Amino acid sequence: MGRAGRFRPILAGATLRDRVLACGGVLAALCVTALLGATVVGHTAALPYLVAPIGASAVLVFAVPASPLAQPWPVVGGNVLSTLVGLGVLALVGDPFLASGLAVAGAIAVMSLLRCLHPPGGAAALTTVIGGSVIAGAGPLFAFVPVGLNSVVLVALGWLFHRFTGHAYPHRTRRTDPAERHSRFRAEDVDRALDQVGEAFDISREDLGLLLREVETQALVRRHGEPTAGDVMSREVVRVEVHDTPDTARALLLAHDVRTLPVLAADGTVVGTVGLRELVRPGVCVGELASPPLTARADQPALALSRALTDGRAHAAVIVDAAGRLRGMVTQTDLIVALCRALTDPV
Repeated sequence: MGRAGRFRPILAGATLRDRVLACGGVLAALCVTALLGATVVGHTAALPYLVAPIGASAVLVFAVPASPLAQPWPVVGGNVLSTLVGLGVLALVGDPFLASGLAVAGAIAVMSLLRCLHPPGGAAALTTVIGGSVIAGAGPLFAFVPVGLNSVVLVALGWLFHRFTGHAYPHRTRRTDPAERHSRFRAEDVDRALDQVGEAFDISREDLGLLLREVETQALVRRHGEPTAGDVMSREVVRVEVHDTPDTARALLLAHDVRTLPVLAADGTVVGTVGLRELVRPGVCVGELASPPLTARADQPALALSRALTDGRAHAAVIVDAAGRLRGMVTQTDLIVALCRALTDPV
Protein backbone atom coordinates (compact mmCIF):
# COMPACT_ATOMS: atom_id res chain seq x y z
CA MET A 1 0.00 0.00 0.00
CA GLY A 2 1.40 3.42 -0.99
CA ARG A 3 1.66 6.39 1.32
CA ALA A 4 -1.53 7.91 -0.08
CA GLY A 5 -3.41 4.65 0.48
CA ARG A 6 -2.67 4.78 4.21
CA PHE A 7 -4.93 7.81 4.54
CA ARG A 8 -7.94 6.39 2.74
CA PRO A 9 -11.05 6.00 4.93
CA ILE A 10 -11.31 2.55 6.46
CA LEU A 11 -15.11 2.65 6.23
CA ALA A 12 -16.59 1.27 3.02
CA GLY A 13 -18.46 3.96 1.13
CA ALA A 14 -16.85 6.86 2.99
CA THR A 15 -16.07 9.95 0.93
CA LEU A 16 -14.06 13.08 1.62
CA ARG A 17 -17.24 15.15 1.34
CA ASP A 18 -18.97 13.05 3.99
CA ARG A 19 -15.99 13.36 6.35
CA VAL A 20 -15.79 17.14 5.95
CA LEU A 21 -19.53 17.48 6.54
CA ALA A 22 -19.29 15.20 9.59
CA CYS A 23 -16.55 17.40 11.09
CA GLY A 24 -18.67 20.50 10.61
CA GLY A 25 -21.74 18.78 12.00
CA VAL A 26 -19.93 17.58 15.12
CA LEU A 27 -18.45 21.03 15.70
CA ALA A 28 -21.85 22.71 15.60
CA ALA A 29 -23.71 19.92 17.44
CA LEU A 30 -21.36 19.72 20.41
CA CYS A 31 -21.32 23.48 20.81
CA VAL A 32 -25.12 23.58 20.85
CA THR A 33 -25.34 20.54 23.14
CA ALA A 34 -22.92 22.10 25.59
CA LEU A 35 -24.78 25.42 25.51
CA LEU A 36 -28.15 23.79 26.19
CA GLY A 37 -26.64 21.60 28.90
CA ALA A 38 -25.09 24.62 30.61
CA THR A 39 -28.42 26.44 30.41
CA VAL A 40 -30.22 23.59 32.21
CA VAL A 41 -27.50 22.63 34.69
CA GLY A 42 -26.12 26.11 35.26
CA HIS A 43 -22.60 27.39 34.60
CA THR A 44 -21.71 27.52 38.28
CA ALA A 45 -23.04 24.09 39.19
CA ALA A 46 -20.55 21.40 40.17
CA LEU A 47 -22.33 18.91 37.91
CA PRO A 48 -20.84 18.81 34.36
CA TYR A 49 -23.06 20.14 31.60
CA LEU A 50 -21.40 18.01 28.90
CA VAL A 51 -20.08 14.46 29.47
CA ALA A 52 -17.11 13.08 27.54
CA PRO A 53 -18.88 9.98 26.06
CA ILE A 54 -21.10 12.34 24.05
CA GLY A 55 -18.04 13.10 21.93
CA ALA A 56 -17.85 9.45 20.93
CA SER A 57 -21.60 9.35 20.32
CA ALA A 58 -21.23 12.36 18.02
CA VAL A 59 -18.67 10.48 15.91
CA LEU A 60 -21.19 7.72 15.29
CA VAL A 61 -24.22 9.96 14.69
CA PHE A 62 -22.47 12.31 12.27
CA ALA A 63 -19.82 10.11 10.61
CA VAL A 64 -21.65 6.77 10.31
CA PRO A 65 -25.39 7.59 10.54
CA ALA A 66 -26.37 4.25 8.95
CA SER A 67 -24.68 2.22 11.70
CA PRO A 68 -27.05 0.27 13.97
CA LEU A 69 -24.93 1.58 16.86
CA ALA A 70 -25.69 5.20 15.93
CA GLN A 71 -29.49 5.10 15.90
CA PRO A 72 -31.55 7.17 18.37
CA TRP A 73 -32.45 4.36 20.77
CA PRO A 74 -28.86 3.10 21.11
CA VAL A 75 -27.59 6.66 21.61
CA VAL A 76 -30.15 7.68 24.23
CA GLY A 77 -30.90 4.29 25.77
CA GLY A 78 -27.30 3.11 25.67
CA ASN A 79 -25.90 6.18 27.40
CA VAL A 80 -28.66 6.54 30.01
CA LEU A 81 -28.90 2.85 30.92
CA SER A 82 -25.13 2.45 31.08
CA THR A 83 -24.92 5.43 33.42
CA LEU A 84 -27.57 3.88 35.66
CA VAL A 85 -25.60 0.62 35.68
CA GLY A 86 -22.48 2.54 36.65
CA LEU A 87 -24.31 4.29 39.48
CA GLY A 88 -25.62 0.96 40.75
CA VAL A 89 -22.16 -0.62 40.73
CA LEU A 90 -20.69 2.45 42.40
CA ALA A 91 -23.21 2.12 45.24
CA LEU A 92 -22.55 -1.59 45.78
CA VAL A 93 -18.84 -2.09 45.10
CA GLY A 94 -16.17 -0.22 47.04
CA ASP A 95 -13.07 -1.32 45.14
CA PRO A 96 -12.56 1.12 42.22
CA PHE A 97 -10.75 -1.39 40.01
CA LEU A 98 -13.41 -4.05 40.34
CA ALA A 99 -16.17 -1.46 40.07
CA SER A 100 -14.74 -0.16 36.77
CA GLY A 101 -14.76 -3.59 35.18
CA LEU A 102 -18.18 -4.53 36.53
CA ALA A 103 -19.71 -1.24 35.37
CA VAL A 104 -18.58 -1.63 31.76
CA ALA A 105 -19.39 -5.36 31.66
CA GLY A 106 -22.83 -4.74 33.14
CA ALA A 107 -23.46 -1.92 30.70
CA ILE A 108 -22.67 -4.19 27.75
CA ALA A 109 -25.02 -6.85 29.09
CA VAL A 110 -27.90 -4.42 29.66
CA MET A 111 -27.47 -2.68 26.31
CA SER A 112 -27.33 -6.03 24.48
CA LEU A 113 -30.47 -7.32 26.18
CA LEU A 114 -32.39 -4.11 25.46
CA ARG A 115 -31.14 -3.78 21.86
CA CYS A 116 -29.39 -0.47 22.40
CA LEU A 117 -25.72 -1.42 22.14
CA HIS A 118 -23.73 1.81 21.90
CA PRO A 119 -19.93 1.84 22.44
CA PRO A 120 -19.89 5.22 24.22
CA GLY A 121 -22.23 3.64 26.75
CA GLY A 122 -19.23 1.75 28.13
CA ALA A 123 -17.45 5.08 28.59
CA ALA A 124 -20.56 6.50 30.28
CA ALA A 125 -20.58 3.64 32.79
CA LEU A 126 -16.84 4.03 33.45
CA THR A 127 -17.14 7.82 33.79
CA THR A 128 -19.81 7.31 36.43
CA VAL A 129 -17.56 5.05 38.50
CA ILE A 130 -14.40 7.14 38.33
CA GLY A 131 -16.06 10.56 38.18
CA GLY A 132 -15.71 11.35 41.85
CA SER A 133 -17.99 12.57 44.59
CA VAL A 134 -19.91 15.07 42.44
CA ILE A 135 -21.33 12.34 40.21
CA ALA A 136 -21.89 9.99 43.14
CA GLY A 137 -23.71 12.72 45.03
CA ALA A 138 -25.99 13.49 42.08
CA GLY A 139 -27.36 9.94 42.18
CA PRO A 140 -29.77 8.72 39.46
CA LEU A 141 -30.35 12.31 38.34
CA PHE A 142 -26.92 12.25 36.66
CA ALA A 143 -28.20 9.63 34.17
CA PHE A 144 -30.87 12.02 32.95
CA VAL A 145 -29.19 15.41 33.41
CA PRO A 146 -26.71 15.81 31.87
CA VAL A 147 -26.28 12.37 30.20
CA GLY A 148 -29.84 11.90 28.95
CA LEU A 149 -30.21 15.55 28.02
CA ASN A 150 -26.93 15.53 26.07
CA SER A 151 -27.99 12.37 24.23
CA VAL A 152 -31.44 13.61 23.27
CA VAL A 153 -30.09 16.95 22.04
CA LEU A 154 -27.37 15.21 20.03
CA VAL A 155 -29.90 12.90 18.35
CA ALA A 156 -32.20 15.82 17.53
CA LEU A 157 -29.32 17.80 16.01
CA GLY A 158 -28.20 14.72 14.07
CA TRP A 159 -31.68 14.34 12.63
CA LEU A 160 -31.72 18.01 11.60
CA PHE A 161 -28.18 17.89 10.17
CA HIS A 162 -28.79 14.82 8.02
CA ARG A 163 -31.86 16.38 6.46
CA PHE A 164 -29.33 18.45 4.49
CA THR A 165 -26.58 15.87 3.87
CA GLY A 166 -28.67 13.40 1.88
CA HIS A 167 -28.32 10.66 4.52
CA ALA A 168 -31.39 9.24 6.24
CA TYR A 169 -31.24 9.55 10.02
CA PRO A 170 -32.67 7.65 11.75
CA HIS A 171 -31.53 5.11 9.19
CA ARG A 172 -34.48 3.40 7.52
CA THR A 173 -33.96 -0.14 6.30
CA ARG A 174 -36.50 -1.71 3.96
CA ARG A 175 -37.62 -4.72 6.00
CA THR A 176 -39.13 -6.38 2.94
CA ASP A 177 -37.35 -5.75 -0.34
CA PRO A 178 -39.38 -6.95 -3.36
CA ALA A 179 -36.14 -7.11 -5.34
CA GLU A 180 -35.14 -10.07 -3.16
CA ARG A 181 -37.46 -12.24 -5.26
CA HIS A 182 -35.20 -11.65 -8.27
CA SER A 183 -31.92 -12.20 -6.44
CA ARG A 184 -29.94 -15.42 -6.41
CA PHE A 185 -29.80 -15.41 -2.62
CA ARG A 186 -32.32 -15.05 0.19
CA ALA A 187 -32.30 -13.58 3.70
CA GLU A 188 -31.65 -17.04 5.16
CA ASP A 189 -28.55 -17.31 2.97
CA VAL A 190 -27.23 -14.11 4.53
CA ASP A 191 -27.93 -15.51 8.01
CA ARG A 192 -26.08 -18.73 7.25
CA ALA A 193 -23.13 -16.82 5.81
CA LEU A 194 -22.92 -14.65 8.93
CA ASP A 195 -23.03 -17.76 11.14
CA GLN A 196 -20.29 -19.35 9.04
CA VAL A 197 -18.01 -16.30 9.25
CA GLY A 198 -18.61 -16.02 12.98
CA GLU A 199 -18.00 -12.27 13.24
CA ALA A 200 -20.20 -9.32 14.16
CA PHE A 201 -20.38 -6.57 11.54
CA ASP A 202 -21.52 -2.98 12.03
CA ILE A 203 -24.32 -3.26 9.45
CA SER A 204 -27.84 -4.61 9.68
CA ARG A 205 -28.74 -7.85 7.94
CA GLU A 206 -31.26 -6.02 5.75
CA ASP A 207 -28.69 -3.44 4.64
CA LEU A 208 -26.18 -6.22 3.98
CA GLY A 209 -28.69 -8.01 1.74
CA LEU A 210 -29.46 -4.78 -0.11
CA LEU A 211 -25.74 -4.17 -0.63
CA LEU A 212 -25.20 -7.69 -1.98
CA ARG A 213 -28.08 -7.30 -4.44
CA GLU A 214 -26.54 -4.04 -5.65
CA VAL A 215 -23.21 -5.86 -6.06
CA GLU A 216 -25.00 -8.39 -8.28
CA THR A 217 -26.37 -5.55 -10.41
CA GLN A 218 -23.03 -3.79 -10.71
CA ALA A 219 -21.30 -7.06 -11.64
CA LEU A 220 -23.78 -7.48 -14.50
CA VAL A 221 -23.16 -3.89 -15.58
CA ARG A 222 -19.42 -4.49 -15.54
CA ARG A 223 -19.65 -7.68 -17.57
CA HIS A 224 -22.38 -6.47 -19.93
CA GLY A 225 -22.01 -2.68 -19.92
CA GLU A 226 -24.12 -2.33 -23.06
CA PRO A 227 -26.87 -1.77 -24.02
CA THR A 228 -27.55 1.65 -22.59
CA ALA A 229 -30.94 2.93 -21.51
CA GLY A 230 -31.05 4.89 -24.77
CA ASP A 231 -30.63 1.67 -26.75
CA VAL A 232 -33.59 -0.11 -25.18
CA MET A 233 -35.96 2.76 -24.41
CA SER A 234 -39.27 3.30 -26.17
CA ARG A 235 -39.11 6.59 -28.08
CA GLU A 236 -42.80 6.90 -28.91
CA VAL A 237 -44.09 7.70 -25.45
CA VAL A 238 -47.65 8.50 -24.51
CA ARG A 239 -47.58 11.46 -22.17
CA VAL A 240 -49.84 13.99 -20.42
CA GLU A 241 -49.33 17.57 -19.36
CA VAL A 242 -49.76 18.99 -15.89
CA HIS A 243 -53.06 20.69 -16.70
CA ASP A 244 -54.70 17.60 -18.25
CA THR A 245 -57.59 16.08 -16.34
CA PRO A 246 -57.46 12.73 -14.52
CA ASP A 247 -60.08 11.41 -16.96
CA THR A 248 -57.77 12.19 -19.88
CA ALA A 249 -54.88 10.36 -18.23
CA ARG A 250 -57.07 7.37 -17.35
CA ALA A 251 -58.33 7.11 -20.94
CA LEU A 252 -54.76 7.18 -22.30
CA LEU A 253 -53.59 4.50 -19.88
CA LEU A 254 -56.40 2.16 -20.88
CA ALA A 255 -56.33 2.92 -24.60
CA HIS A 256 -52.58 2.30 -24.95
CA ASP A 257 -52.40 -0.48 -22.32
CA VAL A 258 -49.56 1.16 -20.38
CA ARG A 259 -49.05 1.48 -16.62
CA THR A 260 -47.24 4.79 -16.39
CA LEU A 261 -47.48 8.15 -18.14
CA PRO A 262 -44.83 10.87 -17.82
CA VAL A 263 -46.24 14.24 -16.79
CA LEU A 264 -44.73 17.22 -18.62
CA ALA A 265 -44.61 20.87 -17.64
CA ALA A 266 -45.33 23.61 -20.15
CA ASP A 267 -41.64 23.79 -21.13
CA GLY A 268 -41.51 20.05 -21.85
CA THR A 269 -39.59 19.00 -18.74
CA VAL A 270 -40.66 15.89 -16.85
CA VAL A 271 -42.16 16.78 -13.47
CA GLY A 272 -43.69 13.45 -12.48
CA THR A 273 -45.41 10.25 -13.50
CA VAL A 274 -48.99 9.12 -13.15
CA GLY A 275 -50.70 5.74 -13.23
CA LEU A 276 -53.98 4.25 -12.10
CA ARG A 277 -52.67 4.22 -8.54
CA GLU A 278 -52.25 7.99 -8.54
CA LEU A 279 -55.57 8.60 -10.30
CA VAL A 280 -57.61 7.28 -7.38
CA ARG A 281 -56.60 10.36 -5.39
CA PRO A 282 -58.81 13.45 -5.50
CA GLY A 283 -57.52 16.18 -7.77
CA VAL A 284 -58.47 18.56 -10.58
CA CYS A 285 -55.47 17.96 -12.85
CA VAL A 286 -52.75 15.33 -13.19
CA GLY A 287 -50.15 17.81 -12.00
CA GLU A 288 -51.71 17.58 -8.54
CA LEU A 289 -51.67 13.77 -8.57
CA ALA A 290 -48.30 12.96 -10.11
CA SER A 291 -45.64 11.05 -8.18
CA PRO A 292 -41.95 12.02 -8.33
CA PRO A 293 -40.48 10.45 -11.47
CA LEU A 294 -37.78 7.81 -11.65
CA THR A 295 -35.46 9.38 -14.22
CA ALA A 296 -32.26 8.27 -15.95
CA ARG A 297 -29.98 9.48 -18.70
CA ALA A 298 -29.80 7.79 -22.08
CA ASP A 299 -26.11 6.91 -21.65
CA GLN A 300 -26.72 5.04 -18.39
CA PRO A 301 -26.35 1.22 -18.66
CA ALA A 302 -29.79 -0.34 -18.92
CA LEU A 303 -28.86 -3.05 -16.43
CA ALA A 304 -28.20 -0.37 -13.81
CA LEU A 305 -31.96 0.28 -13.74
CA SER A 306 -32.75 -3.28 -12.66
CA ARG A 307 -32.95 -2.64 -8.90
CA ALA A 308 -35.05 0.51 -9.31
CA LEU A 309 -37.51 -1.30 -11.58
CA THR A 310 -37.82 -4.38 -9.38
CA ASP A 311 -38.33 -2.78 -5.96
CA GLY A 312 -42.12 -2.69 -6.32
CA ARG A 313 -42.39 1.10 -6.46
CA ALA A 314 -41.74 2.03 -10.10
CA HIS A 315 -42.85 0.33 -13.32
CA ALA A 316 -40.88 2.49 -15.72
CA ALA A 317 -37.94 4.87 -15.82
CA VAL A 318 -38.29 8.15 -17.69
CA ILE A 319 -35.26 8.88 -19.86
CA VAL A 320 -34.47 12.60 -19.93
CA ASP A 321 -31.82 14.84 -21.46
CA ALA A 322 -29.58 17.28 -19.58
CA ALA A 323 -32.40 19.82 -19.41
CA GLY A 324 -34.87 17.30 -17.98
CA ARG A 325 -36.91 16.97 -21.17
CA LEU A 326 -38.48 13.68 -22.18
CA ARG A 327 -36.48 11.41 -24.49
CA GLY A 328 -38.09 8.03 -23.89
CA MET A 329 -39.18 5.39 -21.39
CA VAL A 330 -37.65 2.14 -20.17
CA THR A 331 -40.32 -0.22 -18.84
CA GLN A 332 -39.89 -3.45 -16.94
CA THR A 333 -40.51 -5.32 -20.21
CA ASP A 334 -37.76 -3.34 -21.94
CA LEU A 335 -35.42 -4.22 -19.10
CA ILE A 336 -36.23 -7.93 -19.29
CA VAL A 337 -35.42 -7.93 -22.99
CA ALA A 338 -32.12 -6.13 -22.31
CA LEU A 339 -31.21 -8.63 -19.58
CA CYS A 340 -31.96 -11.58 -21.83
CA ARG A 341 -29.80 -10.17 -24.59
CA ALA A 342 -26.94 -9.40 -22.20
CA LEU A 343 -26.98 -12.85 -20.63
CA THR A 344 -27.05 -14.63 -23.98
CA ASP A 345 -24.39 -12.51 -25.67
CA PRO A 346 -20.79 -13.77 -25.29
CA VAL A 347 -18.69 -11.87 -22.75
